[in-house]
Amino acid sequence: MKTISIVVPCYNEEENVVPLADALREMFRQNLSAYRYEIIFIDNDSQDETRARIRKLCDDDKNIKAIFNAKNFGQFNSPYYAMLQSTGDATILMAADFQDPVEMVPRFVEAWEEGYKIAIGVKTRSKESKLMYWLRGIYYKLIRSMSTVDQISQFTGFGLYDKAFINVMRNLDDPTPFLRGIVAELGYRRKDIPYTQPKRRAGITHNNLYSLYDAAMLSFTSYTKVGLRIAVFFGGFCSALCMLMGFAYLVMKLIWWDRFPAGMAPMLIGMLFLGSVQIFFIGFLGEYILSINQRVMKRPLVVEEERINFADAPKYSGVVDL
Repeated sequence: MKTISIVVPCYNEEENVVPLADALREMFRQNLSAYRYEIIFIDNDSQDETRARIRKLCDDDKNIKAIFNAKNFGQFNSPYYAMLQSTGDATILMAADFQDPVEMVPRFVEAWEEGYKIAIGVKTRSKESKLMYWLRGIYYKLIRSMSTVDQISQFTGFGLYDKAFINVMRNLDDPTPFLRGIVAELGYRRKDIPYTQPKRRAGITHNNLYSLYDAAMLSFTSYTKVGLRIAVFFGGFCSALCMLMGFAYLVMKLIWWDRFPAGMAPMLIGMLFLGSVQIFFIGFLGEYILSINQRVMKRPLVVEEERINFADAPKYSGVVDL
C-alpha cells in the first residue's frame, strides 16, 4: 500500500489545525482508502494554542506527526524542511488555513498515478483580496519576462511531489530554498491543475508587505540577471550622456564666453539625479550580496525543539537540535 505524506506548515493556526486534520482523514477514508496517510504539522514557534492542539492530534493518531521549531524560521525554510522529513511515496504541501482546498488532494494523486512526478495547483481565481491577486499577477508576469527559468504563475507551492523529487530537494543543500523556483527549474514532468483559492477558514494572514517583498526579492535574486544588467547599461548610458553634455557646455562656453552663463542649476540637478540612481542600484546590488551571504553561511534550515511520532526516522538537511 502506497503512502501519501501531507505537510502542513503552521504559525498561530489554533482554529484551523484540528478541522484540517479531520478533513484530511475523512477525505482519505472516502476518496483515498487504498492509500496510507502521514500528516506532518511543522509549527514555526506559534504563540497561541496551536502546539497544544497538534499534540492532542498526535496522541490520538500515530499517523499524525509534528515538528516544533525552536523559533520562527520564515515562510520558506520551515515547509521545505518538513518536506525533507516526509517518508511517503508522494508528498503534498498545503497551507493550514484551508486556502489550499482539501478536495484537490485526490486530483493530485490521480495525476500522480497517471505518471506525473509533480502535480501542482495553479490559482485561476481568488476569493481573497482582488487587489493582491492582481498585484501578484503583475509580479509573476514581470519575473517570468526577466527570469532565465520559466517561472510558474499563481503558484504558491501547493501540490504533490513524488519521492524522487523529494530526494532531489534533499541533495540540493540550499540554506535559502525557494520551492516555487526549484520546481520550475529542476522539476520533473508536471501537471498544472487550476483551482479557485477560497478565503481563510479562520484567523488572519501573517503575510505583510515585508514578507511579500522578501519573497519577491528571493525569487528575483535567485533567478534573474536583468537587474544587474540594467544597472550596467544604465550606468554606461548616463556616463556617455554626461560626457556629451559636459563637452557641449565646454564648447558653448568657449564660443560664447560672455553670453553663456552655465549656472549651478544644471549641475545640481544632474548630481542629484545621478546620486539617486547610484543609491538605488547600490541597494539593488545589496540584495544580491545578501542572497549570496545567506548561502555562503550555510545555516541549517531550521532548529528543531521537538518532534513527535517520528520514531527512528532519519533527519535531513543538517538540522541542529537543542
